[in-house]
Amino acid sequence: MTRPATAEPTRTARATVLAAATLTIMAAAIIAPSLPAMRQEFADVAGVDLLVRLALTVTSLAIAISAPLSGVVADRLGRRPLLVAGLALYAVSGAAGFFVTDLVPLLVSRALLGVAVGGIMTAVSATITDWFDGPRRASFLGLQQAAASLGGVVFLPLAGALAAVSWKAPFWLYTISAVLVPFALLAVHEPSEPGEPGEQRRGAAAGRPVAPGGNRHPGRIAGIYALALVATLAFYMAPTQLPFLLVRFDAGPTLVGAVIAGSTLTGGIAAVAFQPVRRRLSATAITAVSLALLGVGWALVGLADALALVVLGLLVGGVGVGLIVPNLNLRLAELAGPDRRGRVLSGLVTGIFLGQFLSPLVVQPLLQAAGIAGAFTWSGVALALGAFGAALASGRHTHRKGDR
Repeated sequence: MTRPATAEPTRTARATVLAAATLTIMAAAIIAPSLPAMRQEFADVAGVDLLVRLALTVTSLAIAISAPLSGVVADRLGRRPLLVAGLALYAVSGAAGFFVTDLVPLLVSRALLGVAVGGIMTAVSATITDWFDGPRRASFLGLQQAAASLGGVVFLPLAGALAAVSWKAPFWLYTISAVLVPFALLAVHEPSEPGEPGEQRRGAAAGRPVAPGGNRHPGRIAGIYALALVATLAFYMAPTQLPFLLVRFDAGPTLVGAVIAGSTLTGGIAAVAFQPVRRRLSATAITAVSLALLGVGWALVGLADALALVVLGLLVGGVGVGLIVPNLNLRLAELAGPDRRGRVLSGLVTGIFLGQFLSPLVVQPLLQAAGIAGAFTWSGVALALGAFGAALASGRHTHRKGDR
C-alpha cells in the first residue's frame, strides 16, 4: 500500500534514506587500510599488486554494470523494494569477505557487494528527487552527499583500527546495513502510486503544466555522466594509491584510514553548503570550482614532503568532490522526465563507479612513468586545466544570457 504522493516523508523515513546513503560512495574503500597486509597475505599469487587493488575496485565495476538495471527496477517496481534488497545483499556479501581464503572468492563477494551498492544508491537518489523539488531538492541532495561523506569519516578510521588487528576484521562493518532493513520496510513508503510520478500528481492537482515524460537534452545527460566518471577516476586515487604513498611517512593502517577519511570530512561539509552555493553560482561555475579544488588538492598531495601537506591536499580535494556530486545529481533530476528518473540517475551511479573501477587501471601507466607522487601531481594539473575549460564555458553562457 503506497502513501499519497502529497504526504510529507516522516523523519524516520528521511533518516533511513540518509543512513542508507552513508553506505554507498566509500563502500569499496572500507578495505583500503587492509590493502598492504592483503598484499602480503597473497604475496605468492601472480599479479598480486594489481589483484589486490582490484579487490577494492571490482565492487565499483559491479556497481557500474548493475546500476542501469537498478534504475529500471526503481522505475517499474518501486524505490522501496530496491532499497530493501540492496541493504540485505550489502550485509551478506560484505561480511562474506571475512571468511574467504583465496582472492577469487574474495573478488566474487566484492562484485556482489557492488550490485547491492548500485541498488541502494539508485533507490536513495530516486526517492529524494521524488520527495522534493526546487530548493528543498537541492538541499536534500546536498544532505545525501554529506551523509555519504560522513560514512567515509566514520567507517574509514574504524576500518583502519580494525585492520591493525586483522586485515579481515573490517569486513564486519558491512553488516551495519542489516540494521536499516526493518526501517526501510516500515518507514520508507513510495512517493507516488506506481506508474504515476508524484510530480505529475502534484502538478495536476495544482493546475500547473507538467513536464512530459522521457529525457530532455540527451547530449547534456551524457556529458554529465562523462564528467562524473573523470572526476571520480581522479578522486579514487586516494583510497587506491595513498596507502602505498603513505608508506614513506611510516603511516600504519589506522593512520591511513584517518588520512583518507579527511577528504570525505571536508566533502561532507561542502555538500551541506551546496544549496546556498547553488543559489549564487551556476551549475557550470560550480563544476569549474569543484575541478579546480580537486586539482589543487591532488597537486599538493603529489608535491608534499610531509604528512601534513598530504592531509591538506586531501582536505582541499574533498571540498571539490563534495560540491560536484550533488550538483550533477540536481542537473540530472532537472533534465529527466519524472517517469524515467530512476534510469537517468542510475546512469550517474554508473559514471561514478566506473570511474572508481578504472582509476587504478588508467593511473597505472602514469605510476610507472612518474611514480605515485608524480601521478598525483600530473592528475592535479589535468584537473586544473579542465577547471579552466569549464570556467570559460561558464563565462560564455553568462555572456549569452546578458546579451538577451
